[in-house]
Amino acid sequence: MYKVFICLLLSFILFLPVVWAREIVSRIEIEGNNIVSDATIVSKLKVRAGQPFRENVINEDVKNLYATGFFDTVEVSKEKVANEIIVVFTVKEKPVLKKLSFEGYRSIHRRKLLDAVDIKEGSFVDEYKLKEVSRKIKDLYQQKGFSQAQIDYELKIDERRNEAEVKFVIDERRVIKVRGVIVQGNITFSDEKIIRLMKTKKAWLLNRGLFKEDVLRDDVKRIRDFYLRQGFSDVEVKTDTRRRPEGVYVTILIDEGQRYYAGEITIEGNKEVPLSEIEAVLKMRPGLVFSENAVYEDYSRIREIYVNKGYIFSRVEPFSYFNTKTKRVDLTYRVSENQIAYVERIDVKGNVKTRDNVIRRELRAYPGERFNGEKIHKSKERLENLGFFEEIRFGTEAGTTPEQIDLIVDVKEAKTGYLSFGGGYSSVDEFVGFVELRQRNFDYRNWSTFTGAGQDLNLQASFGTLTDRYQLSFTNPWIFDRPISFGFDGYKRTHAREGDVGYAFEEDIRGGAIRLGTAFNDNFSAGLGFRFEQVEISDVDQNATQALKDEAGTNDLIGPEVNLRFDTRDNVFVPSTGIYVINSVEFKGDPFGGDKDFVKESARVSKYFPLMHDSVLEFRVRVGYADPFSGTNEIPIYERFFAGGSSTIRGYHERKVGPIDPATEDPLGGEAMFVGNVEYTYPLVENFLKMATFFDTGNVWEKNNDFMSGDLKSSVGIGLRVKTPIGPVSVDYGWPLDLEPGEEEKEGRFHFNISRGF
Repeated sequence: MYKVFICLLLSFILFLPVVWAREIVSRIEIEGNNIVSDATIVSKLKVRAGQPFRENVINEDVKNLYATGFFDTVEVSKEKVANEIIVVFTVKEKPVLKKLSFEGYRSIHRRKLLDAVDIKEGSFVDEYKLKEVSRKIKDLYQQKGFSQAQIDYELKIDERRNEAEVKFVIDERRVIKVRGVIVQGNITFSDEKIIRLMKTKKAWLLNRGLFKEDVLRDDVKRIRDFYLRQGFSDVEVKTDTRRRPEGVYVTILIDEGQRYYAGEITIEGNKEVPLSEIEAVLKMRPGLVFSENAVYEDYSRIREIYVNKGYIFSRVEPFSYFNTKTKRVDLTYRVSENQIAYVERIDVKGNVKTRDNVIRRELRAYPGERFNGEKIHKSKERLENLGFFEEIRFGTEAGTTPEQIDLIVDVKEAKTGYLSFGGGYSSVDEFVGFVELRQRNFDYRNWSTFTGAGQDLNLQASFGTLTDRYQLSFTNPWIFDRPISFGFDGYKRTHAREGDVGYAFEEDIRGGAIRLGTAFNDNFSAGLGFRFEQVEISDVDQNATQALKDEAGTNDLIGPEVNLRFDTRDNVFVPSTGIYVINSVEFKGDPFGGDKDFVKESARVSKYFPLMHDSVLEFRVRVGYADPFSGTNEIPIYERFFAGGSSTIRGYHERKVGPIDPATEDPLGGEAMFVGNVEYTYPLVENFLKMATFFDTGNVWEKNNDFMSGDLKSSVGIGLRVKTPIGPVSVDYGWPLDLEPGEEEKEGRFHFNISRGF
């Protein structure tokens, strides 16, 4: 033992002079800097006074100073003065950009050039940065079709002041246009089919036909990908561009190669999932075109089956080989099922304002359960329908045991509160202004920000040529920690007399309601409310019939409302698939009081079908039925059904489809209504502009016993849907296929609307 002690002691004695001899930095000095402060430079250094002098640390500090982009040169020296070690950093700063200018630009505004470069007056400048800026300007010109543009720069440096002037000299040259596109070598598909795949087009009246090399490269990829999907695995696509004084002639050279077809398809390794269930999801069948893309899609479908059943660790490997006997490609999917995964815990990340429980109550996956892909998909869909998040990602992490995983819900919150105001025009309300304060993720108990609990508070006011509306609404979707909603409304609405929009009288409505609702499952819910309204009708046209004049006066409407909803839409804001059904029944009068006694039922069914290119086909049917009872003989005019116009049957005047006053030709409405709509929307610009085509039909009947008697009024038309910062704008042009009541000839008309929700 003592021998070990002696060895350690000797090692320490031998090492002590080395430690004692290490040089300690006394201070750090900075020289040569005029613009960059000493403090800024020192903050980039790792060497410190009082610490040993190390060459490797000094070398790293030099690299860090160069990385700032402030200096042309950085030198380090070590000085010994009176037993002190002084480290001196001598720097030479890059010249400061005093003036930046552009010369020769005509087709691009100077402001766009400044936005495209990342240097500004007052910043340091060097040759590398100037070359990078020249490249960015050239890219900008190529995007505009100036593929031959040349960009140079002139650099003048004042050595005495260390200042620089930079001038970018631009030779735009002329825009090169495509004068012809030729396709050669294609046998299976026509020239027109290939050209339709391309964005490089021949210049003509409605197309500038600018030649861009990067676009042509993308065209080659699109053509090749198309052939691969059609079974031509050996296809080669090349281009030949010939420049002429008048422009460029582009030739697409295609070598199609052999077309491959699928042969025998087998599944191996499946034990827990029946073969028939796997084969049912396969799209590629023997004899059909074989492509790697189709193989990948079928692989994904098989994998989805296993993930949905909890086999998240499963593996699916496709193997293909060319059968020389059958001249087809045989395919085998080898499945390794592995063990079932269980959710150990669920972590929520990314939410700053929204409470965890608001997110968790929308999830359909729970700790301890078998992992289920369908439940994950449903959970994401429900979170998206809240409208609280820009992004929602689900991921997994390893749990404490091999068969367990942690489910990660990562969200990025969106803005849920807004103050909006503006104005617009609609064919119903004419000119209208509005102001709205809304928080869709409200929390009345959070006094610091009033956000996070998923409640909806809405205060709005609109005022215009014909209408004034004021409303306060509040909804709490979860009370008592259960999916039971509570809400209330208070409102005041007025509408001026205007025959062009179907109002032959002044209308003033004041009222309020309390609401309760519950969800029985993810798709089926019910609501119960109690409403009180005071309605005043005045200023009825003097030429109107006595029946219409009898509507004048003030009446109280009191009673409950019941509604049932069935909703399988994938997105409540922009649905593309699913069905939406709502049926509501209102009771007014006996035994609840009020001046009018009637029952009113409304139903709507919408079915959405996703089609190619994110387009959507919607079938919508609305039916209404009203029946007076007790002491009321007629449904009051303000509770009747009306049709015609922007929200029902386009191409007709507002509310003019159905019974009209024979004296004034003003609409009277009726006790029964049917409206059917078929609308196809196609996105022109993603998340901004859509085109719509539609067919509308329907009618209104004076008495409910006459429902669906006589002819329906129909129309066809086209429209645009534009998403703007203040709300969606819809413009429709409808052409009536039948004569409107009171009119002598058919005439198409525009319908324009702006609203505050999308």
